[in-house]
Amino acid sequence: MDKIALNIAEELKIRPEQVEATIKLIDDGNTIPFIARYRKEVTGNLSDEVLRTFYERLTYLRNLEERKEEIVKLITEQGKMTDELMIKIAGANILSELEDIYRPYKPKKRTRATIAKEKGLEPLANIIYLQMEKKSIYEIAKEYINEEKEVLTEDDAIQGALDIIAENISDDADYRKVIKRLCFKEAVIDTKASDPEEKSPYEMYYDFQEGIQRIPSHRVLAINRGEKEKFLKVKMLKPDEKILGYLEKSIIKDNKSQFYELLHRTIEDAYERLIEPSIERELRSDLTERSDKQAIKVFGKNVKQLLLQPPFKEKTVMGFDPAYRTGCKIAVIDKTGKLLDTATVYPTAPQNDIAGAEKTLIAMIEKNNVNMIAIGNGTASRESEQFVSDMIKKIDKKVYYVIVSEAGASVYSASKLATEEYPDINVSIRGAISIARRLQDPLTELVKIDPKAIGVGQYQHDVNQTELSESLTGVVEDAVNSVGVDINTATPSLLSYVSGINSSLAKSIVKYRDDNGEIKERKELLKVPKLGPKAYNQCAGFIRVFNGKNPIETTAVHPESYEVAEELLKHLGYKKEDLLDKEKLANIKRELEKVDISKTAKELNVGSLTLKDIIDELSKPGRDPREDMPKPILRSDVLTFDDLQEGMLLTGTVRNVTDFGAFVDVGVKHDGLVHISEMSDKFIKNPSEVVSVGDIVEVKVIGIDREKQKVSLTMKK
Repeated sequence: MDKIALNIAEELKIRPEQVEATIKLIDDGNTIPFIARYRKEVTGNLSDEVLRTFYERLTYLRNLEERKEEIVKLITEQGKMTDELMIKIAGANILSELEDIYRPYKPKKRTRATIAKEKGLEPLANIIYLQMEKKSIYEIAKEYINEEKEVLTEDDAIQGALDIIAENISDDADYRKVIKRLCFKEAVIDTKASDPEEKSPYEMYYDFQEGIQRIPSHRVLAINRGEKEKFLKVKMLKPDEKILGYLEKSIIKDNKSQFYELLHRTIEDAYERLIEPSIERELRSDLTERSDKQAIKVFGKNVKQLLLQPPFKEKTVMGFDPAYRTGCKIAVIDKTGKLLDTATVYPTAPQNDIAGAEKTLIAMIEKNNVNMIAIGNGTASRESEQFVSDMIKKIDKKVYYVIVSEAGASVYSASKLATEEYPDINVSIRGAISIARRLQDPLTELVKIDPKAIGVGQYQHDVNQTELSESLTGVVEDAVNSVGVDINTATPSLLSYVSGINSSLAKSIVKYRDDNGEIKERKELLKVPKLGPKAYNQCAGFIRVFNGKNPIETTAVHPESYEVAEELLKHLGYKKEDLLDKEKLANIKRELEKVDISKTAKELNVGSLTLKDIIDELSKPGRDPREDMPKPILRSDVLTFDDLQEGMLLTGTVRNVTDFGAFVDVGVKHDGLVHISEMSDKFIKNPSEVVSVGDIVEVKVIGIDREKQKVSLTMKK
């Protein structure tokens, strides 16, 4: 087994044979959703999250090995490769450690040391560093005086030699490794205000210190942003005395020799001029990279939860996009998402035309039989909520409203996709359509928007954007494939996230559907131009065909397992068509619960994990897994900030989860914060252990800042 496989096995705490099998599946071109869902026997049931980490580490370690080969080649070409150096390169486990090993051999710009080497002072540097000579160093230095090379005195020669030694100390990978370890253990990040009188969101960092070993990622990113915006001055306090002591102990052999003072001075110069600034840059970079990874992880988890919010099917929805001066944009869509009606009303300041807005909207609600109003949570949201709450009390039938996150709606409205979908609709009205559709089917609507614009995370605009995009694409893929896609209603945006289907194939599928009518079975996809057997194998299980030729195709059972599924049903005395009969389906479900999986798997010559999945799918054909998620809170009345009192118990929706707590919408203008210390009666390391985006939670008000309009909440019992 190769080193990469062993590393991954050790890091992820999985068996080496699982690693080898999974690498083969990845190298054969299988997607992560396909491997996670249909190759459980091969991987040992690794989840999509573990597989994403697996793939990330595999890519990193392969890049590391490539870089090792490149460095070996470069050093060998210089004629400087040794057995000891080869062992060091082979043993490097991270890229920064590898680059430290290569540092002395890297082509440099002209430095004080390279100029000294050009003057022929390297042998003198070696004499001083070895500290063996008994002869006076000044006598030795005389031999290196050379007017042509501008070495005019013994002091010139000695200084040049010391410059070479300083750079050698700075480039020594072993020294740098120990210094970094000391700094990670003891260094402190220190921040001060650029202007202590200036108000800013960074006031808690105006005089702040924290050890870099303990500082959480959100604080690192906040400090970085505060520094970038010039509110903060940041420096790192390092254990300088310990570092200098370590270097002296490692380098100086005799404190009484003639070389002591020279080397003592050189070590200080090497540290202050060369090592300390570069180590600080590397530490800040490492801290930021670590914080980026955590922020991306948090953001990805939140996005996935948001995408998997339960749909409100079979409802006619009014989308209400709040605003002040330009008016609130209204769009009514039917249960299939088709646009029925639009309007612009002015119930908010400065017009305050409440009567006119009520008349227009009540007429639209009655005409289109609206059940639900989705209100965007942006500017003028709470004033609009107050208006809607008062209005629906004047309607004879029950109408509820829901506050919906409108993050990214404006991005979608102005996008090329929105223009293609609604060429004749005003950009501002498209936002209201998006808000309504987000309530009906969050997944289908949110995949149209760049995941970065969804806005559920911490400092997502400050982190590495390439890594963020890659991570979020994977998150969206996992969400889409875990739900499955109705092949006859899915948009190209949704289809492009299905395993094995790219945006070009997604458009081809929709064109084929438009030209030929509804697709009746999965294998018909093989008629779509450029969709070959490999792509079909990857995507088929995630495609749902309702009202088609094969009832099994309303489930996630893969075509490769149709025979097993039918054999299983036959074993129970049923056939696949019985899945469409409600009464027979109830009986099938009861029979499936009694199946001895281990015994039946052997009889049907199939893996136990695969059989279990088949049983689960046949028990609930056509069922949307999002139905198990908590439904949004339906409201018919409004709560104002002035209504809040300490001790008040409220029900709210978790809108965002960060490393320091969760933001909960309790129905007032600004989301309340449940700090991590107020989330549980027992100690927790991360808020995501307790809550996820979209959760409905019971909270108690423990603090109200009326000036800043902030609410502090607790979930403790």
